[in-house]
Amino acid sequence: MGTLRSGLLGEIITMSIDTLRTNKMRSALTVLGVVIGITSIVGMTSLIRGFDNSLREAISQLGPNTIMVQKWGVLSLSGKSFLEVARRPNLSREDARAIERQCPSVALIDVWLGAMGNTQSRIYYGHDKTKAVAILGATENWAAVNFAKLEVGRLFMPAEVDHRRQVVVLGKNPWDSLFPNIDPIGKLVRIGANEFTVIGVLGKRPSPGGFSTGADDFAVIPFSTHEKLYGKVLKGSAKISANSFNPAVFRTAMIAVVPREGMRDDAMREVEALMRIRHKLNLEQPNDFDLATQDAVLKVWDQISGATFLGLVVISSIALMVGGIGVMAIMMISVTERTREIGVRKALGARRREILWQFLIEAAFLTSAGGVLGIILGSGIGMIIHWASGFPISLPWWSFAIGIGFSATIGIFFGLFPAIKASRLDPIEALRYE
Repeated sequence: MGTLRSGLLGEIITMSIDTLRTNKMRSALTVLGVVIGITSIVGMTSLIRGFDNSLREAISQLGPNTIMVQKWGVLSLSGKSFLEVARRPNLSREDARAIERQCPSVALIDVWLGAMGNTQSRIYYGHDKTKAVAILGATENWAAVNFAKLEVGRLFMPAEVDHRRQVVVLGKNPWDSLFPNIDPIGKLVRIGANEFTVIGVLGKRPSPGGFSTGADDFAVIPFSTHEKLYGKVLKGSAKISANSFNPAVFRTAMIAVVPREGMRDDAMREVEALMRIRHKLNLEQPNDFDLATQDAVLKVWDQISGATFLGLVVISSIALMVGGIGVMAIMMISVTERTREIGVRKALGARRREILWQFLIEAAFLTSAGGVLGIILGSGIGMIIHWASGFPISLPWWSFAIGIGFSATIGIFFGLFPAIKASRLDPIEALRYE
């Protein structure tokens, strides 16, 4: 740029803007592909990033150090067939007690039943009732492991778990459905044919994407009471074949393990070694259970979201390529139409690089304008979706930078050939052009 004469750059930019202004319709149609591509990148990035943030908030409910010992899970189906995972042995409360006794790095244990959504029931209070909600079984440690927010009341006492008391802690949605303007504590509700006393209610839990995913459609009862009502976990593996389905494959416990401070890795090694011994696995056999942490779940999600974003970029790049080809075609037509103008400028002393810069700046300005319009449209689409559905969005600054950078690069790349052609025109031949 420093090689251009003083003040010439401003003159070239002014000429470029005037040229585009006199051909408004042609300029608009030229950058349509660029606008579509940048709109796709910015709009989808805002939605993906918004969903990513809400999902991370939901996963954070487990706590950064909590270890989930499970038969089913996000990690269990990675590279494994459904039948292979279904044939795994069920986890039980005895496994949890063994971990509590034999793993010195473990500080806290909780056992969950019904986490697979396989035990559902309506809850009744007088003439009111909820839709079918998940009935979870847990110990007195449930809230401590889950980082759940207790709004009113209390959680289970150890004696209530040991003696199969019929007490219940309601999730947010059952609470709102049955007790919109009433204090629920101490009230008797019915789960199926059994009466339970409400001892507490929980606050709203984060839901990925703000969707109604049923994150608050649940109630928690003591683990032992859950076993009494819905049956104990079957020991060993449930029988299953490719031609038959056994619901017992989902009748398994999930064990939440909270390690002592700074001892998560030690706790994972101890739990893994103990579970392998309990499942009688030899050295060559892989684990028939999963140890999932917040980091492991987020790593899987990062792979999914990364692949999604890459696919988005590839698809959007097609629109940008189409737009770039359109820019090249229009710039070639512009060079032909302005041949005499180029000849006059060269005859008056304009150098080749000045002609080259003029057409390059025209192309870059054209596509950058399309990029700005695409950013505005993409952001607007994200905001409209957010206002209409509550879907979370995020508009990071780097998505705008990518949009402007892509669009300017498209203009320079596809405008280079027409600019070189214009700069190499012979001034005498150009002046003779009709």
